[in-house]
Amino acid sequence: MPSIAITEGFTPWTFWFWLAAVAHLALQLVLAFRVIMQRRPTGESLAWIMVIFTFPVIGPLLYLTIGELRLGRRRARRFIELYPPIRKWLAELPQRSLVDWSRLDPEFESLSQLGEALIGVPSLRGNHVELIDDWQKVFARLLQDIETAERTCHLEFYIWCEGGEADKVVDALVRAAGRGVVCRVLVDAMGSRAFLRGELVERLRDAGVTVQAALPGGLLRAPFVRFDLRLHRKIVVIDGRVAYTGSLNLVDPRYFKKDAGVGEWVDAMVRIEGPAVEALGITFLSDWFVETNSDLAELQATGDANPQPSRGDSTVQVMPSGPALATDAVEQVLITAIYSARTELVLTTPYFVPSEPLSLALIAAARRGVKVILVIPARVDSKLVRFASGAFKGDMLRAGVRIMLFHDGLLHTKSITVDGSHSLFGSVNLDPRSMRLNFEILVALYDPEFTKRLRELQQRYIDRSHALDFARYQRRPRLRRMAENFARLLSPLL
Repeated sequence: MPSIAITEGFTPWTFWFWLAAVAHLALQLVLAFRVIMQRRPTGESLAWIMVIFTFPVIGPLLYLTIGELRLGRRRARRFIELYPPIRKWLAELPQRSLVDWSRLDPEFESLSQLGEALIGVPSLRGNHVELIDDWQKVFARLLQDIETAERTCHLEFYIWCEGGEADKVVDALVRAAGRGVVCRVLVDAMGSRAFLRGELVERLRDAGVTVQAALPGGLLRAPFVRFDLRLHRKIVVIDGRVAYTGSLNLVDPRYFKKDAGVGEWVDAMVRIEGPAVEALGITFLSDWFVETNSDLAELQATGDANPQPSRGDSTVQVMPSGPALATDAVEQVLITAIYSARTELVLTTPYFVPSEPLSLALIAAARRGVKVILVIPARVDSKLVRFASGAFKGDMLRAGVRIMLFHDGLLHTKSITVDGSHSLFGSVNLDPRSMRLNFEILVALYDPEFTKRLRELQQRYIDRSHALDFARYQRRPRLRRMAENFARLLSPLL
């Protein structure tokens, strides 16, 4: 009789329910095994395993969507085609701009060697480097350089937003193309989505400017290409003679994200003349090659990435990074720079969600007596980042790190100065996305004079900030603490 009752209760719906449950569990186990076998950082692996098993259906689907670095078959093939000629090209650079390390701090050479070993770009001497600390001055200099361009204008940005000074750049490019200048614009498909759908793009193309979207996404491409990989670089190279890089997108802060509630974005850029311009030119042409069907030999002939004469005394190392390269390269460079600090370390970043090794490096620096100052915005435009960042602040404050909250807008400048003698500057945030998912650009400047000017800019940021008080931090609401600790578990995936 009992067996009859069980048989009568076992409906088709029950069968399908258990079949789905078993299939779901099998999928979870397979995905967890895959995460383990990929030998990722421990925190990232544990975070993904937690997501896979904690959130039924959604967790496995999330991993299948954004859990792995899928560049796409065509893009991966283009990277493979690119490596041999680019490495040969880069190998020729130091022969033209040898650095005499005996004239510089010994710490510089070890950091330079690490960057070259991981990324492949050597340090180059003989550059003139100018720090431009105001967005209006950046646009003024950029417009002047475009107006005097004779051969090429190459612009690469994560975000290009219509309005204000950004529209004047469009006007200048149209005039340059009319003079016969080869103008190429590469923008991220997601970050510049509104711009790519607007009228200014058609105006540029009608004038002969080539505009290309990088890393296009979409639901149909999601199974084959990870849609949240982003081109986060900011690079301008004009005539192969002058280059810009830093944190400023091609946006006028007066018009950009006015409804975000964080104030105007605050940025800085560096303008370079000399041999390092060639390295930035190679970076742009490599990105253009990957995102288009252009022939590399043709790009080399028309790209204006040519050897440059000495223009000054600065030694500069250009370090592009991204998921197609060693994924932890830029993180290793940053950690090495932090451990090299002896007296002072000042960092500015809009998004502070450090990995465990980066967090430990900062804490160790503070505990061994280094004056560590971290300058971050008082308000950021991402709630998840805000909570995850909050979970790390307590550890930093206990170790003696001074955390300064910038209250005069969204501080977007990404910079590090070490002992007032050398510095790192570019588009890299101190978060997992910049370290592992975005295509970024970082420049190391082994130049005490430039670093002095950058440190003065950092001090002006500090003067417009207030210190985070540890006692006040400890009194934050319990619910907020819970949200921060949960966000911290997910921080390796942000």
